[in-house]
Amino acid sequence: MYFVEKTKGMNIFKQYDYLLFITVLLLSAMGLVILRSATLTMNGGDKMVIKQALFIVVGVVAAVIISIIDYKDLKVLGIPLYILSVALLVYTYFRGVGKETWGSNSWIDIGGFFSFQPSEIAKISVIIMASIFLERIKEGQDVGKNIAKLIFYFSVPVGLVVIQPDYGTTIVFMFIIFVMIFVCGFPYKYILGAIVALIPTSLFTWFFLLNDNRRERILVFLDPSRDPQGAGWQVRYAIRAVGSGQIFGKGLFKGVLNRRNMVPVKESDSIFAVVGEELGFVGSMILLILIFIILMRCIYIAKNSRDLFGSFLTIGIMGMLGFHFIQNIGMNIGLLPLTGIPLPFVSQGGSAMLTNFAAVGILLSVSMRRKKAIFNSSQ
Repeated sequence: MYFVEKTKGMNIFKQYDYLLFITVLLLSAMGLVILRSATLTMNGGDKMVIKQALFIVVGVVAAVIISIIDYKDLKVLGIPLYILSVALLVYTYFRGVGKETWGSNSWIDIGGFFSFQPSEIAKISVIIMASIFLERIKEGQDVGKNIAKLIFYFSVPVGLVVIQPDYGTTIVFMFIIFVMIFVCGFPYKYILGAIVALIPTSLFTWFFLLNDNRRERILVFLDPSRDPQGAGWQVRYAIRAVGSGQIFGKGLFKGVLNRRNMVPVKESDSIFAVVGEELGFVGSMILLILIFIILMRCIYIAKNSRDLFGSFLTIGIMGMLGFHFIQNIGMNIGLLPLTGIPLPFVSQGGSAMLTNFAAVGILLSVSMRRKKAIFNSSQ
């Protein structure tokens, strides 16, 4: 049983991180407009935009409710959330859908109206559990025992994601835990040992786990001219769309490649290509500035958290959001391999949107109870 000490003396109006919350809302609003443009010539585009708007509204409400809850309560609430996420991942393995369309059974379908990815819930639960054990490790409490628990609690959901198989999401989990243990200050020999251990793991994955389509994506990344009419099509036209926007873009709803549906999965994986083509360098920079503000606020909140648990929660969420931002944009400009990683608050997807807003709610909860107040005149 965990003993949770409540944070006292918290003033919701002084401590609320309005800059973070408003920035997320602006990015979501921008994403909704871009999604409308991306789906304008698609069947069911209107329905997709309406559903996205509803998820944003629900997400905002969820973020506000979660922010009011003391983040320290997550030391208790995180356990049932973790059990639920593992149970849903097990269910997904047997009854999941999506393999025919996306190559992995990663979704649970609910009545044909809504499908969600349990791995999204698992990301939050893993961050919470890892924060609990990393706090204990940092404080010197049964270090060996808590490292073993950290490895176990991390490995179970990640293993279930691997066998879906969803390697893109697996990489997200790996990045999150790497960032968290790096910030925790694990000796470099352990980190280097883990990196060395990834070499045989990567070779085994390449030869025995990856199918031809996934191998081809990596080979196309290494050689962009490879298979331009097949596996290289999406990356090729995403890069072309981003470049064609030049400085000011072709104008909202006026992207030629967008309107001709030349870029596959433009409502999700390749939505940054729509931003680049229609809003150009200027619009892309606005989006990047909003992303930069969100990540900088994460660093500020982590630095000023009242305890290590809050800091690790924030760093884990920053790692999750940061990887999604970098990977999605990177693969649309040819700097990273193509994966099914969406752009947070911009790409279409209900479960990802709700998860990201729940993460923002946790950030706000930690921020509201931090050591420094935004309007403190002594700062």
